[in-house]
Amino acid sequence: MSTIWVLGAGQLGAMLKQAATPLGLDVRPVDIETDEILPLDKNDIVTAEREEWPVTAATKQLATHDNFVNLSTFPQLADRLTQKQWLDKLELATSPWFPVEANSTAEQFHQALGDRVLLKRRRGGYDGKGQHWLIESSGTSAIPEDWHGHAIAEQGIPFDEEVSLVGVRGKNGETYFYPLTLNLHINGILYASIAPLERLKGLQRKAEAMLSKLMNALDYVGVMAMECFRVGDELLINELAPRVHNSGHWTQAGASSNQFENHIRAVAGLPLAPAVIKNQSMMLNLIGIPVNYDWLAISGLELYWYKKEVRVGRKVGHINMCAENYGQFINAIESLSALPEPYPQALNWLKANLPQSEKAK
Repeated sequence: MSTIWVLGAGQLGAMLKQAATPLGLDVRPVDIETDEILPLDKNDIVTAEREEWPVTAATKQLATHDNFVNLSTFPQLADRLTQKQWLDKLELATSPWFPVEANSTAEQFHQALGDRVLLKRRRGGYDGKGQHWLIESSGTSAIPEDWHGHAIAEQGIPFDEEVSLVGVRGKNGETYFYPLTLNLHINGILYASIAPLERLKGLQRKAEAMLSKLMNALDYVGVMAMECFRVGDELLINELAPRVHNSGHWTQAGASSNQFENHIRAVAGLPLAPAVIKNQSMMLNLIGIPVNYDWLAISGLELYWYKKEVRVGRKVGHINMCAENYGQFINAIESLSALPEPYPQALNWLKANLPQSEKAK
């Protein structure tokens, strides 16, 4: 089997390598800043853990390889303008939007989109970065000067919940999907996820049709994540990620074949199979807090620590848990109650949204 190179050596690259090891596959994440001459073979495969990258010695080597899977897709989805244009072209529901052009004004956006308008930088920006609210009723609505020509403007959606769908598409066009995941964002950062949920099953087929339409149009191969707003019984696509995604981390504990393994299978041209969902799962991101190995004493808890320097707002790890007993989840959540703000909000959200079915009780 050829070597599979991953453009990027962050936590996603490390987890792709971990998932590939039991399959006997050689996966090598690459630091994008390295000047090393990579021993690329013509039959090797290249994938990525990020939507965009700077021009460096490493990225030049990888991005010019003939077997870079989805190479043409990354620039189209990394730019929020072309991403939105794809959604409109395919008639996939998303929040009403306009490009922020050189002569655009806040007044024009409020007239077209209402009181609350969210500006997003076209490139970069994640975990709440690269965003700016225009709120007409505040009386201070103004477009930052250097955002003209470099952003889009979206209508602020009063959504009920945030959900995501992680799917995988093989080289032969077959697709499989994980159950819809319920997500909690605080200050634009994903803090917690729950899957599966019985009450979201009615939206599963609709979500799968939406993501299938996009992946087929792009002839995409591998895992893609679709983040949505749920508004009643409708889904509006918020953003797309052409890669493995944070909201799919729960599959490491809760599925027979997790998102990382499925991505590797797809880009390597190996058979795909629908994952068997083991039980109820939850995921809690570790953001800007140091590791505490006492967490390992919590029954059922699985810790992933990224070995990163701890900084405010930085994702440095996550916790997974899969169980059938609601009491197990509550015990774990209460064992984490000493976590600092805003974790009480996230832990209370988990308590409130984890299902208390007859089986779970």
